Formats: sequence, C-alpha cells, structure tokens
Amino acid sequence: MDKEDAEKIAFITLWGVYYYKMMPFGLKNAVATYMRDMTTIFHDMIHKEIDVYVDNVIIKSKRAADDIADLRKFFDRLRRFNLKLNPEKCAFWVPAGKLLGLIINCRGIELDLSKVKAIQELSPPMSKKDVMSFLGRLNYISRFIAQSTVICEPIFKMLGKDAETSWTEDSPLASSHWLFGMPKILSPRDMSHAKVQGEWATKNSKILPYLHHAQELRKRFTKIEFRHVPIIQNEFADAWDNLSYMIQHPDKNFINPIPVRIHNQPAYCAHIKEETDGKPWFHDIKEYLAKGEYPEHANHTQKWTLWRLSNHFFHGGGKLYRRTPNLGLLRCVDAKEASKLLEEIHDGTYDPHMNGFVLAKKILRVDYFWMTRETDCIQYVRKCYQCQVHADMIKVAAE
Repeated sequence: MDKEDAEKIAFITLWGVYYYKMMPFGLKNAVATYMRDMTTIFHDMIHKEIDVYVDNVIIKSKRAADDIADLRKFFDRLRRFNLKLNPEKCAFWVPAGKLLGLIINCRGIELDLSKVKAIQELSPPMSKKDVMSFLGRLNYISRFIAQSTVICEPIFKMLGKDAETSWTEDSPLASSHWLFGMPKILSPRDMSHAKVQGEWATKNSKILPYLHHAQELRKRFTKIEFRHVPIIQNEFADAWDNLSYMIQHPDKNFINPIPVRIHNQPAYCAHIKEETDGKPWFHDIKEYLAKGEYPEHANHTQKWTLWRLSNHFFHGGGKLYRRTPNLGLLRCVDAKEASKLLEEIHDGTYDPHMNGFVLAKKILRVDYFWMTRETDCIQYVRKCYQCQVHADMIKVAAE
C-alpha cells in the first residue's frame, strides 16, 4: 500500500498503533479495488485466454498446442506488474476441478454432489408433520425435479382426510426409500432437450405446438446436438419472447409484421453530464478549504452557502472528502470518474445490474461521493441496455 494511504487505515491496540503495509482483504472496498486492478492488468486477456474472479485465475486454451503460449503470455504479464502466485494453490493441465461450487470438466458444468449431500442423507419422515415439512422443502426445488408430481402422488394420498395411515417405522411411507433417495435433477435447459428427444412430456398448451413441430423436424435428421447459448449472446430472441407476452394473438386475425431496425451504435448516452466550465463540482469548496478564499464574483448568500457546505467536507492530500455522521470519509469524484464508477459497479464488479437506489448505496459503501449521486444512478439504470432487455414486464396483464 502507498505510505500516505496506509496511515489512513491505522488501528489502535494495547501495544501501540499499527497499519498494514499490504492491502488486507478485510477492508470495506479491498475486494472491489483488487478486482478493478486485475481487470485493468488483464483487460486484453479476460474472456479470451483467462478468466478472473477476484484472486482466482483460470488459464484456458481451446487447443492443447496453445497451452504453453497462453501460460507464457500470462506469466510475462505477472512479471511486468510484479504479481506473485502461491505455488501451493497452482495446478496445471487440470482436466476437471471445482469452481464456485460447480464441477468444470470437458463435458461442461456439472453439479457438485457434495452440495446435495443433505438431500441424499435425508431420513424418511415418521409423522404427518414431518411429511408436510418435507413437501414444503421439496416444493422449493420442484422445478428442477422431473415429474415431481408423479413421484409425490403416494404422499398426497396419505395426507388425505379419509386415508388410513399408521405413522410407524413399519409404515409404507417410512420403508419407501426410493422416494427419499436423490431424484434426478435437471436444469430447465436440460428438461427442454429431454422433451424434444421424447424422454419427457409436457402439458403446457403454449409449448405443445413448438414441441410437436420440433419432434417432426427431428425425424429428418440422423443426429441432433444441443448447444446452450448464454442469454447475454441471445438478447434479440429474449426481447422477442418478452414482446410475445405483451401482444394477444388471435388465431384468425392477421397481424402486420413489426419492422425492426438494427443500429451499429447505441442511440443513447449513459454517462453523467460533464461540467461546462471544465472544473469539478467541488472546485469552490476545495479552494475555500485550501486557501480560505471565496470565488471572485460570489455574493453574500453564495459565500454563506459555501461556508455552510464546507463544514461537511475535509481537504487532505490534495483530495476532497465528505464527512459522514459516523466520522467516515467519502472521496469526492468529478463527472468523468463518477461515470467510470457507475459502469464498473453496475456492470459486474459487485452484484450485476441492480436498480438505481441499490446502485447509489453500493457507491457509498466503496467510499465515493458526488452531490447528484442518487439521481445519476437512477438515470443510468434507465438507460442500461441490458436492464431494458431483461427486466421483468411488470405492467403485463395477468392471464
């Protein structure tokens, strides 16, 4: 850490006053700062040769012949910026491994069985209350269980008013270990593939026409391969899907085609308006705290307002800080730096694509401040293309 910044995070103990020479991850904005630095250092390699998540780095190659070249490029970049790796945490030429709670291998992304160990070791219920509790938990993951209603039908019958059931260790429910074993869990994408291949059926009237047509087309091919397209690369289809819920389509009426124009550049600007005089918004406050002088053409009211505002700010090290009620300091930023913060925080450094009020609070948590912060955050979210495409259609009438 820089010596001037290290003194700002000093802490008092029984044996004296200390500060960190290296940036600890326990600081409030340490993770965001580290992630921002990693993105800056490897900006031309991310999503190509490597993937970075905070201090986890994966070097990937599409061909085995490119492994050495990709590793050499990565290590050269480490030497250039004097970064060090922990040898005990490094592994090379790994065919499979765990990442963020999932198993990554040549087949793709799979479920880590250790995450569902509690479900596999679940004991059979011994009372009616236990069964109702089990059904409540099962309902939480029912969308991922194929034919969950059919599997749980014996339980529903036992919970009926006229059902004669004895809740003992010898009851059929307690001995039905097949029911409480780990069911086959499928993702919505895998369930769609299974329906097309004829392994599962659907009763949804909206999906049936597409399913029948897909099964007819399937007979014309000798081999079919399903590939998952991430939603960020399939924005156009997702926009059409949202549009279909807004328009009622009578079968006998003709609907004129909707013309769609594709622009090479966005037709909006999602940045904060720059200062007209080229000076940051806090220029007068900073000059007053540093020199004790008012602006040249300021009247009595403006001088009094500037004096009142200056009581909430602190000038140190050539930078201006806003005081908080809990004696914290928020660094004041100009329009250019504020625009950069909005892009980094809203587009993925933290929880990606939050609403405007949450975005404004996130900026305060990383110790940054400007006067129109909340208004600018709301306007930025309204102009975000990803938020417009994937936002929930709240105003759509219920079916």
